Amino acid sequence: MPTLDATSTVGDWVSQRPHLAATFESLGIDYCCGGKQSLAQACAAKGLDAQSIARVLAATTPAPAADPRNWADAPLPDLIEHIVQTHHAFLREQLPRLTLLAEKVEAAHGQNHRELSQVRQTYAGLRAELEQHMMKEEQILFPIVRAMATSRGPVQSHCGSVANPIRQMEYEHDSAGNALAQLRQLTSDYTVPADACPTYRAMLQGLAAVETDLHQHIHKENNILFPRAIQLEQAKA
Repeated sequence: MPTLDATSTVGDWVSQRPHLAATFESLGIDYCCGGKQSLAQACAAKGLDAQSIARVLAATTPAPAADPRNWADAPLPDLIEHIVQTHHAFLREQLPRLTLLAEKVEAAHGQNHRELSQVRQTYAGLRAELEQHMMKEEQILFPIVRAMATSRGPVQSHCGSVANPIRQMEYEHDSAGNALAQLRQLTSDYTVPADACPTYRAMLQGLAAVETDLHQHIHKENNILFPRAIQLEQAKA
């Protein structure tokens, strides 16, 4: 594995050391959609000293985790199965639940919290996009990657190069990231208002959980699965 330093991408830092995801979250550094920027670039945008942050990251040791596997080294079919059974399953469970919560909270608190209408609308757009996105991955992209991983030679598909659907998936990841940023801004970083009822609190907690999971989800695709799939295709050409 290459040595990590300030010139390494943020995605490489988290790919090689998954436990650093929480540290990047606390620093406000995007390691999923923004995973291709170098640590130096990310730190500069936040007014942080990249060399100091690199030393801190290098010294940070992992805490016990429920999922300690380093997915950067996993066979691609295993990684795909993990994404579908963990992250896609989580979204399919949470997305409908949060729609109901957002509608209830707006109905009960919308008069005093005008931003809730925009929260509901932004979330509805995010949900629709994610559901279509997951379907395209499971029905188009993931079968192509599985076939490449198990084939001895090149794999032909109606998409041409695997880079073509990957490019679209990355574009959709960026769009989802923008929606998440808007939700965080509208809710003041998911801050619970003084007059919030339990349903309001549950909605904010749910939105925060979806954001955290999506960061991990997109990181595993943008920074691990997609580059490895493109490299595999090139190796089999």
